[in-house]
Amino acid sequence: MPTLEPARIARLREAFLDADYTADGCLELLGAAAYAALARSESVPALRATTGVGALQTLVRLFLLQRAVSYPAAAAALPVEEALADGWLVRTPESDVRATVDIRPYANDIAGEQAAAEAWIVSDLGCAVGGAGGIGSGAATDQGVPRGELVLGVGGASTTLANIAVRRPVRRALDLGTGSGIQALHAARHAGRVVATDVNPRALHFTRLSAELSGLGDRVEVREGSLFEPLQEGEVFDLIVSNPPFVISPGERFTYRDGGMAGDDLCRSLVTQAGAHLEPGGYCQLLANWQHVRGEDWRDRVASWLAGTGCDAWIVQRDVQDVTTYAELWLRDGGDHLGPREAYEQRYADWLDAFEAAKVEGVGFGWITIRRLPEGAQGAKPVVVAEEWPHAVEQPLGPVTEQWFARQDFLRAQDDAGLLAARYQLADEVVQEQVGAPGAEDPEHVILRQNRGMRRATKVDTVGAGFVGVSDGTLSAGDILDAIAQLLDEDPVVLRDRAPEQIRLLVEQGFLLPL
Repeated sequence: MPTLEPARIARLREAFLDADYTADGCLELLGAAAYAALARSESVPALRATTGVGALQTLVRLFLLQRAVSYPAAAAALPVEEALADGWLVRTPESDVRATVDIRPYANDIAGEQAAAEAWIVSDLGCAVGGAGGIGSGAATDQGVPRGELVLGVGGASTTLANIAVRRPVRRALDLGTGSGIQALHAARHAGRVVATDVNPRALHFTRLSAELSGLGDRVEVREGSLFEPLQEGEVFDLIVSNPPFVISPGERFTYRDGGMAGDDLCRSLVTQAGAHLEPGGYCQLLANWQHVRGEDWRDRVASWLAGTGCDAWIVQRDVQDVTTYAELWLRDGGDHLGPREAYEQRYADWLDAFEAAKVEGVGFGWITIRRLPEGAQGAKPVVVAEEWPHAVEQPLGPVTEQWFARQDFLRAQDDAGLLAARYQLADEVVQEQVGAPGAEDPEHVILRQNRGMRRATKVDTVGAGFVGVSDGTLSAGDILDAIAQLLDEDPVVLRDRAPEQIRLLVEQGFLLPL
């Protein structure tokens, strides 16, 4: 691994900036199609785009494409002797040089963070995207690194977590299971101090390299240990983010993905313990897998993890896979399909045996956001919502997450009379769709659809559609219902009695915003 030499890393960063070895610079050089192909571990289009001479082409071939380059070309692009001495580069038998790690420019531009500065993520060769399968099926890499200790770079899961995380300015943040430091770099843009933890010492070293290379080394502290063990007694945070080793697997083969606990116990442990390490009003956000156990509703099962924590929670299942598809996904991730067929089939059978013994019929993928109740809500009944939402959403979702919990605070404080006394405003970019037979006088039903955030859709009756249509914050809900009753020649008392349930749903789902 490269050594941590802050002054020399600063000179390496300057060389990257001078060459425009940044996310935007690489996109301009390679073009959108070749740049996107890199995320699929396909390098041929990028190789074709970097046949020219220049510092940027050299750095792309070295650190993104893991190709050897001539010593003179490397010397023209970066402080090559320092990079060789510190272990970023090694010489080849042909007297060329090649990289020992993947260094990937990273667009750190999530809404709510400080003005985006350039960032770079350092990870093991072949592991920038797609897991350990990218480096074959042997026990160790060509560099002698045990495959179980590999450190991954930017992938779909890390990008998802970065996009759903709340990005308000905070005093202290925790990146639990930091890996190569992606979430820590994001948090360092809006947190005064970031603690990054991991059980893998190599991961902590890579996090420090990523932070130093991105100019954030003085804001990120690393600690070794599992889950919350590295924390001091009573230590709390405003934000905890975690892309933990959530894979439900028989055995502990890869530190980056296998938590070493039975079933989904690692995710359950993280959820049950998080509240004790949050400031009032603080958030914990994590990606998770959970078991679908025969005879149990997954919503009740996962929601039960929050019992007694005193925290609100929003649990969103984005996908669910049957056990065979799930096992095949992670066997390929680990490169097992590239090894002997007999060994692959035995490992496959081990997965299915473990699922059968636990009565697991499927595995859910999603995210969990936990919030410790704010100061003013201490003692109130927590709100825990578990839902399935496999549809497209608008990223980033951090602001949407904060708004969801703010609406829960409002609803928790209102009885029916309070809901009717409040004023509401229709959320931005909500459209109405009417469904019915062609030529029919009235629609069979009306659909409200959001074009922002979670992009939800919900069915309402004609009264609900009329109510939403005139909700501009001018009149209270009760006054609007009285006007609708008069227009429809209905009893206003009856409308007032049945409306709160629908108002509560429309507020919870973000169609109506309380003022």
